[in-house]
Parts: sequence; structure tokens; C-alpha cells
Amino acid sequence: MHNNFDLTLDRLTKVEGSASLEIRVRENRVEHVHFKITEFKRFFTKAMEGKPVIALPQLLSRICGTCSNAHILASIEACENALGIKPSEQTMALRALTMYGLNIRDHALHLYLFAMPDIFGKDAFLDFDENDPIEGELLNDAFEIKAAGNFLSTLVAGRSVHALYPNIGGFNQIPGAPEIKIAIEKLEAIRPAVIRLVKVFENSPFHFDRNTNFMALVPKDRYGFIDGDILTSKGERVPEKNFREHLERVVLPYSQASAYKHEGEAYMVGALSRMNLAKDLLHPRTKETLATTLNLFPSTDVFYTNIAQTVEILHSIDDAIEILQNRKFEPEALQKGTNREAVGVGVVEAPRGTLYHMVKLKKDGTVESGEVIVPTGQNQVNIEEDVARLVEDLIPESSKEEIVFEIEKLIRAYDPCMSCAAHFLKVDWK
Repeated sequence: MHNNFDLTLDRLTKVEGSASLEIRVRENRVEHVHFKITEFKRFFTKAMEGKPVIALPQLLSRICGTCSNAHILASIEACENALGIKPSEQTMALRALTMYGLNIRDHALHLYLFAMPDIFGKDAFLDFDENDPIEGELLNDAFEIKAAGNFLSTLVAGRSVHALYPNIGGFNQIPGAPEIKIAIEKLEAIRPAVIRLVKVFENSPFHFDRNTNFMALVPKDRYGFIDGDILTSKGERVPEKNFREHLERVVLPYSQASAYKHEGEAYMVGALSRMNLAKDLLHPRTKETLATTLNLFPSTDVFYTNIAQTVEILHSIDDAIEILQNRKFEPEALQKGTNREAVGVGVVEAPRGTLYHMVKLKKDGTVESGEVIVPTGQNQVNIEEDVARLVEDLIPESSKEEIVFEIEKLIRAYDPCMSCAAHFLKVDWK
């Protein structure tokens, strides 16, 4: 390798929007890394203005076709806080189940289809040999886990994406007893497959450590994705409504997406952050099954995001089963709020990290303004710093092709909001 070169990863294909990466190296030192998100919010926050508050959750769910249900719940929470609505215990249980269905399906998508082929030296998950005992079992496991997650989401929320039932003030429909029984059976049936998935990523040879700050929404009592306070690995605790006091917006002139820092430093959100900050709150059955695995956390290894996601799948299964077995769901009328001038904030943990929605209402219940901060934007600066360190470590002995592959793996480990093929980088070497 020459000690002076420019590396342009021209386009990251199959993403929620578009992204590229530019790296400049001089004298074997990385001068800059530009992770460019070229399409991101697509003016959704502008489109909020003037809309009736009741329309917001479904509108904002269209930001993402992968984790739309997280956007729905974050928007609902923001709207309820602005309208003065306190959701019922049953509503909160149904929202927890909605997020569990999302995480089971979405984590399985990332782990099997995007991350696992690297471990097995495959270009794509569908290149696995169904006649091979190990690869064939993993193929079957992937579709069984995703199917169970989709079934739970459809049962509770109406659809696995762009859910129909969650609404401001409650749910339009509740699950029936026969379908609940089927859901429990499906969730129990995939537990062995999830345990196999944990072992695959525990045995992964990929590692990358760099100290950074971790941040996540952490509940008080039980590991979850819909309530709590914002915690950092520095020991700070911030109420949801004060999120703008600890997120510092950073304008990257080469990127269409806003980036964020905390106290002038990059930070990381996502499953690794959640596991580092809240593993003690996992479901007791999950902790018993994965006691050895949990000793790996807290960790600064970005690739342990994959292991954290496997743990979250099992927790989602175990807690969902407990809720479905022990709670009787009854029809409830939607709670009504009061139109008023107010600001509401909603925060949830989407599969890829902390998701913030803010809405400012006028007296008549229409939207004056709003803000959406998504996980990939928050991870943007941290990804750049990781890639810079990675490339400098690789320069002395690695070929161009090897550097590209290692960058791909590192970006995939973040599970950014990309529906990416196994090799998603088009490289223009200068």
C-alpha cells in the first residue's frame, strides 16, 4: 500500500436513503473520514407542520420501512405527553409486546442476512447450503425466528411494519385468546434456535475495541424499549423530556443528516449500549439461560453489538411469553387528551438505538413544529472515528480489498438503518 491515498466508497446501496464514505490518508495517517448520509429525513419534520396531531404517528412511521413501529410508538408518546394523556397499564403492555415483535424480527434480519455471511465466508445468507447440517439448520432458524416475530407484531399491532392498532390513547384492537396461545407456542419453539444464534456470534473471530461513551434509554425495573431515563456510561441520568440538554447537534457539511455529540464527544447507541447499561434488568429466564454470555458485558468491542442483539431476542421472547401468559386483555376506549399549546417528547429504543420524537402543538391541536433524531444520525461521528482508527491499524500490511472488507464489517456491526446486501460498497480508488 502507498502511504498516501484517497479511498471513496461511492455508494452504500440498499439503505434507508443513501450513504457513502470518503477517506483521506497521508503519510499513513488518516486525515479525515467523511461518512456521508445523503438522504435521511426527507423533510418529514417539515411535513409535520400544520397536520392534526392524530395524523402524526402514521405519517412519521413512513420514515423507515424497517423499524416503522418504533417511530409510531415514539410519536404516540410525544403526542400523548403534549395532550396530557397517561396511557393505561394494558396499553403499556401492548406497546412492550409491539417492540418485542419488532426486535425479534429486526435483529434476526440483521444477524442472519447481513452479519452472519461474513463469519461463514459467504457473500450472502442465501448462499448457505441447505444440505449442510449446520448451514441448513441456520437457514431454517432464520425464517422461523423472523416468522415468530412477525406473528407477534401482527397479533398485537396489526402489522409487522406500519402497525394499524397502536394509537394515541391506546389500541384500536386487542389480541384474542386463541391467537395468544399460538403466539406463545411459536415463541417457545424458537428459543433453541436463538440459543444457537448466540453461540454463532460468541464464536465470531471479528473484534474491534475503542473506548467511547455509551448512551441508552434504561427502564427502572425490567429491561425494555419504551420507557425510563436516558443513561450514559459516564454515570449521567437524564429525564426523557430534557433530551435536548444533553444532545449537541453537529452540522457535517458533507452529510444531509444531522450528527450529534454529548459534551463535545462522540457516543454510541444501540444494542451494545443497552446491554452495557442495563444487562442486570434482563428477564430472569434469559439471565439464567445466558449467564456465561452476559459476563462479556460491559464491553467496548463494537462487534459485540451482534451478541447483544441475540441476547435481546431471547429477552424479548421470554418477557413476551410472560406478558401473554399472565395478562388478560380487555377492550378499552381510547383515552382523550386536551388540545392546547404544548410540547411533547417521546423516546423509545428502536432496534438500532435511541429514537427521539418531539412535537410542538398549537391551541387547535395542529402541529407547529417537530423534531426527529434517529439512531444512525447519533452514531455517525462515532462510526467515523472507528473507521479512522481501523484504517490506520490496517494500512501497514493490508491490501485495498482487505481494508474495504474490514470497513464493511465494521459498519455492519453498527447495524445502521441499512437494508444492505452482504457486500454493499462500490469503491473508487484514486
